[in-house]
Amino acid sequence: MMTKKLVRHGAIAALALAWACGAAPVTAQQAPPASAVATAKELLAAKGATSMFDPLIPGMIESTKNTFLPTNPGLFKDLNEVANQLRTELLPRRNEIVDEIAKLYAQHFSEAELKEVLAFYKSPTGKKFAADEPAVIDQGLQRAEAWSRKMSEEVLARFRAEMKKRGKDL
Repeated sequence: MMTKKLVRHGAIAALALAWACGAAPVTAQQAPPASAVATAKELLAAKGATSMFDPLIPGMIESTKNTFLPTNPGLFKDLNEVANQLRTELLPRRNEIVDEIAKLYAQHFSEAELKEVLAFYKSPTGKKFAADEPAVIDQGLQRAEAWSRKMSEEVLARFRAEMKKRGKDL
C-alpha cells in the first residue's frame, strides 16, 4: 500500500513537473541570476511544490529493494538495513531536483515575474490555492483515469459497431 502511494505521489510529481515546465523543450540558455533562482526556490516552497519531491527518493529505494526481495528472500534484513542507510544518505539530495526546477522557473520567468507570482502565493487566496491544489490534482487524475477508461470502452464499441456494418465481427 505504501509503495502504491509513493508511486502515485511520484506520478503526481512527474505530472506537476511536466505542467510546471511546460511542454516546450528548454533550449540551452545562460544561467539565470542567483537572485532569480533564489526567488524561484521561495516560490516553489510557497506553492508547496517542493514537498511533491519528498516521496521520490524513498520510493526509488523501496522499489529497488523490492526488486531484489523476490529472488533473495533470505536477505530481507540486510536489504532493509541497506534501504535505511540509503534513505539517510540520499534524502538530502532531494534538494538537487528542487534546484533544477528553480533554475527552470528562473529561465522561463524574469525575477520580477517570479516575485509577482510569489506575492500571489503568499496572499490568503494563494495559500488556499497551494493547500488545495494537491487534492485537486489527485482528484483530477482520478477523473482523467475514469474518463479514459470510459472513452476507451466507447471507442472499442464504436469500432465493433462500424466493423459489424461492414460485415466483420470483432
